[in-house]
Amino acid sequence: MAFSDLKPSLDKLIHLKVVFILCLMITLGCSPAGKDGDKKVTDSEFIEISRAEYANQLYGFWLGQSIANWTGLVTEMDKIGNIGEIKTGGFYTREDWGKPDQPSIWGEGVPSDLSPTIDFVLRGTEEVWGSDDDTDIEYMYQYLMYSQETSILTPQQIRDGWLTHIKAEEENYLWVSNQRAFDLMREGMLPSATGTPENNEHYAMIDAQLTTEIFGILSPARPDVARNIAELPIQTTARYEAQYISEFYVTMHALATNRKAIESLKEFVQQIADEARLILPDSTYPAKMYDFVKSMYESGVPWETTRDSIYQRYQVEQADGYDLTSQNLYCNGCFAAGINFAASLVSLFYGEGDFIETVKIGTLAGWDSDNPTATWGGLLGFLYGKESLENAYDQPLSNRFNIHRTRQNFPGNGIETFDHIAEMGISVIDRVVVEQMNGRIDSEKNVWVIPLLN
Repeated sequence: MAFSDLKPSLDKLIHLKVVFILCLMITLGCSPAGKDGDKKVTDSEFIEISRAEYANQLYGFWLGQSIANWTGLVTEMDKIGNIGEIKTGGFYTREDWGKPDQPSIWGEGVPSDLSPTIDFVLRGTEEVWGSDDDTDIEYMYQYLMYSQETSILTPQQIRDGWLTHIKAEEENYLWVSNQRAFDLMREGMLPSATGTPENNEHYAMIDAQLTTEIFGILSPARPDVARNIAELPIQTTARYEAQYISEFYVTMHALATNRKAIESLKEFVQQIADEARLILPDSTYPAKMYDFVKSMYESGVPWETTRDSIYQRYQVEQADGYDLTSQNLYCNGCFAAGINFAASLVSLFYGEGDFIETVKIGTLAGWDSDNPTATWGGLLGFLYGKESLENAYDQPLSNRFNIHRTRQNFPGNGIETFDHIAEMGISVIDRVVVEQMNGRIDSEKNVWVIPLLN
C-alpha cells in the first residue's frame, strides 16, 4: 500500500489524538493558559483539596475572625498618637495586657463596655457572636454569591445586596468610604464608580481591606482567581494603595488554602506573606511599609519598637509618600488603609503564626485595632480549624452568629451557625472551582481538583 493511501488514516488518527488530549485536559479541569499573562495551567499541575476538611477550616475562619474582632474592639482607637487635635498619649505595650482598658477617642472618658481590662472577649456555647463591620459585609458577599448562584458578582448584584441588607437611616455600622459608597448606591450609582476618587473622597481609607479577604478563602490555592472575583468588591470602596493592600490580604488568604509540606506555621505564614508582597508595586507606600516592618522584625528589636518606628516614620515624618498627616484628616487618618496595614504587619510578623500572640499584639498595637486582629484572626483561624482553635482557649466556644446585629433581611431572623456558613462557603467554592478555575469536583473522593499556575 502506498504512503498516499495511508495519509487519510494517519490524519484521522492525529485528529483523534488531539481530541483525546483536549478531553483529558477538560476532565482534569485544566486549560491551556491561565489569566496571569504567559503563565500556563497544565494537566500535570493540579492539587486535590478535601471539601470536608475545608469545611472545618471555614468554620475556623469565622470563629477566628469573631474572637479577634471582638477582642480588638476593646482597644479600638484607644491609641492613635499625638498629632493634631486628638492626642492619646503613649502607645500600649505588652505590659498593658490584662490591665485596665483606656478610653477610645470617642469613649467620653470611659473604657470599653466589652471588657474593663485588655483581654480576650470570648462567647461560650450558650451565647451568640455578633457581627461587626469586619465580618458582616464579608458574610453578605458570600451570601449573595450563594443565593444568586454565581461565582463572580456583578455591579447590580452588589448594589442590590447593599441596599437590601444595609440599613439606610438608623445606625448602620458604616463609616468613611463604605458610607460614601452606600450613599452613592442609594442615588443610583453602580460599583465600581462608587470607589473612584472623583466620587468617593474616602477611597484611601481602610474599608475594602476589612470586607474582601473572604474572596481569598473562596478561591483555594488560586490567588489569581481570588483577585479577579474580588476586584469589583474592592473597587466598590477603594483605589490605588488601599486597593493594593486589599489585594495583598486577598492573596495571602488564597495562598493559605494551599499549605504545602511546611511543618512550621511561623515559616508558612511568613512565606505566603512574602509571596503576597510581590503583587505590591515597589514604588508604593504599602510595598515600602512591608519591607520596613519586615526589616525591623528581622533586626530582632521588640514589636513595640517597630510599632513606635512606624508611627515616627509614617505619621510624623510622612516617609515613602505616606502624606496623610498633611491632609489634616479627622483623628489624623486613624481609619486610613496605610497606617493600619503597617500595624497589621507588626502583629503578623511578631505573632509568628501563633493565634493568641498575634491577636494580643494586634490588640495592643494601636489605631483601628479590631481590623488587623480580625484579618489575621480569620486567616490563622482557617489554618488552625475549629478544634485546634477551641483547644487554644481550653474551652468550647459558641457556633452561633447574629448577622442582624449590624445588617438586615437575612433568613432565620439573622441567627446563623458557623457550620451553616461553612456549608454555604463550600457551595460557593464548588461553583468558583468549576466556573473560574476550570477545575472539577471529584464526588467519590469528595475533593476539588484544582489546576495550578506554574
